[in-house]
Amino acid sequence: MNNGSYIAPSEQRLLSRFWQCASGFWSGASARWAWLLTLLLIATVLLQLLTQYSLNFWNRDFFNAVERKDGAELLRQALRFVPLAAASLALAVFSVWARMTLQRKWREWLSKRLYDYWLESDRYVRLRFMPGEHQAPEYRIAEDARIATDLPIDLVVGLFSSLITGITFIGILWTVGGNLAIDGFGMEIPGYLVMSVIIYSIMVAAAMMLVGRRLTRVMEDNKRTEAELRARGTHIRESGEGKALPDNIKDGRHAIGAALNAVISVWLVYCWQLMRLTVVTHSNTLLAPVVGLLLCMPKYVAGTMLLGEVVQAAAAFVVVQGACNWFTDNYARIADWAASANRVASLLLALDRIDQSDTNPA
Repeated sequence: MNNGSYIAPSEQRLLSRFWQCASGFWSGASARWAWLLTLLLIATVLLQLLTQYSLNFWNRDFFNAVERKDGAELLRQALRFVPLAAASLALAVFSVWARMTLQRKWREWLSKRLYDYWLESDRYVRLRFMPGEHQAPEYRIAEDARIATDLPIDLVVGLFSSLITGITFIGILWTVGGNLAIDGFGMEIPGYLVMSVIIYSIMVAAAMMLVGRRLTRVMEDNKRTEAELRARGTHIRESGEGKALPDNIKDGRHAIGAALNAVISVWLVYCWQLMRLTVVTHSNTLLAPVVGLLLCMPKYVAGTMLLGEVVQAAAAFVVVQGACNWFTDNYARIADWAASANRVASLLLALDRIDQSDTNPA
């Protein structure tokens, strides 16, 4: 067997290998279920957007009635709220079912493919002699494959929802906010709320990318050290039971202690990364609604915007800002998915090399 000199694959190569395997779920025998659930999720997102859009206008009408102290209108709006809330709740519950069912079936399909590939032709025995990152393959299939199939569905559904929601609510911001006249300068800012939310979102995204630029690498290290700790413990147990092949490790306690120290060391780095990310995300959660309200205040004080329109515009500002900052809000989850997908792909590439070595013997 000729291993040659091993060169670690690039992240692009790893993700390409992962999708080469995982995308097969949407073809072949599993395609009917896969596409049916995918279309149901898309339809649910569109219906949720329609409900959210209606609730935004309900906010405007309700708070306009509050400003007028119109009791009859307040009662009508309260009755109008009931079916909107019921529809929102029903769609949220159905969305959970559709999303988790798709995740479960994709994980089942991918796990079966990985187990078959790993166990066929005694690859699980020969894998230890191959170069590359493939330690603890059973953990990669059980845990990393789960994350690598759960998160993409959450992320893609969220991204699709953010895109169409952002486009829809930008129209509300442009219409309700209108132009802002700058006294003393004789100029107007067209669609000033839209311009403001774009600038604000860019600032938050830039802060997130700056703070979390190392997160994917840290999460990969975290998963690697956790897997090595489990593998070391399993090997020590199996050595004591006479089930594992002998190795050169004399002091099992020292070996597992070193693996534990590596886990704790990487965990501390991971903790600091998440703390810095939390500063950005939590600050944004606190500031976005306040910024939206403050931007509406000049027109409300001038009497050109009603209270209901202020509430409507502020709510739309938060929605659009959330849509624009989808990447920011999901940065840690994207990194988590990339780390798990890379680990699954590393195993696949190592298994690929076993077959290549059979066709090209030394």
